Amino acid sequence: MFVGDVQGCADELEELVARVRAAFGGEFELWLVGDLVNRGPANLRVLRLVRSLADAGRAHLVLGNHELALLRAAWQQRPLAPDDTIQDVLAAPDREAWIDWLRSWPVAQVDRIGGSDFAMVHAAVAPDWDLAELARRAGAIEERLRGSRRSAAELLAADLRRDADADALGRFTRCRSVDARGRWSARIPVEEADAWHRRWAARNHRYGIVYGHWSLQGLHVAPGLRGLDSGCVYHGWGRDGFLTAWLPSSADPAPFRTPDEGFWRIPARARYWRGAAQDTACAAARS
Repeated sequence: MFVGDVQGCADELEELVARVRAAFGGEFELWLVGDLVNRGPANLRVLRLVRSLADAGRAHLVLGNHELALLRAAWQQRPLAPDDTIQDVLAAPDREAWIDWLRSWPVAQVDRIGGSDFAMVHAAVAPDWDLAELARRAGAIEERLRGSRRSAAELLAADLRRDADADALGRFTRCRSVDARGRWSARIPVEEADAWHRRWAARNHRYGIVYGHWSLQGLHVAPGLRGLDSGCVYHGWGRDGFLTAWLPSSADPAPFRTPDEGFWRIPARARYWRGAAQDTACAAARS
């Protein structure tokens, strides 16, 4: 089961896990697309639950832009923003252990389900990357993040124009649009730019992608693509928010085909995000 952006919505994640256990007992795996933290009310609770599942071999993760924001805040590379809610993690007595665990996460998971290879990332991949190139790029980033704290901090502070790993990390965790020259942006597509996944789909790759990050877009179901961020933490800003899970069959020879009805939606229990100066579109498009 693949799970969209949680962003500190612990009640909804706990409801999803309870439903999974009721349906499958102990035989399940959660694949989480990143952004487990920030903007929502209970980040540490989310991390504790997911780590217990990961330690039991029941959860697989990728880093999102909000996990990277937490690392940068912990290393004083960025001030806390008014709508940050990661203070519970930063103030935890075992915060350093959480920081080290976060930087051990991969930025991409490459695997196979049913009859299809796939990659799980938080935001995007370059349109021309095949799986081998995707894995190579992710591996170089992960080596630096998992090395010394100094090497990890240097990567997070690097100039994207001068550091290929930093640029690829930004694409994996923040990208929404790509222009005709292949340059990526965290902004929603405007003018000559297009949604990254449209340019990726035009290459007719032989693998699927599961991703999150783009709550304004909502659930995205297209051949080869499953975008799972349905804005649980942004509930009440012009629409209802949900925590969405995708349940493909391991016996399906073509799990990324469409139409596809294999989704669970856990409704948001409250209006969490408090960025009152932002409208819904601006909130969802933030990087």
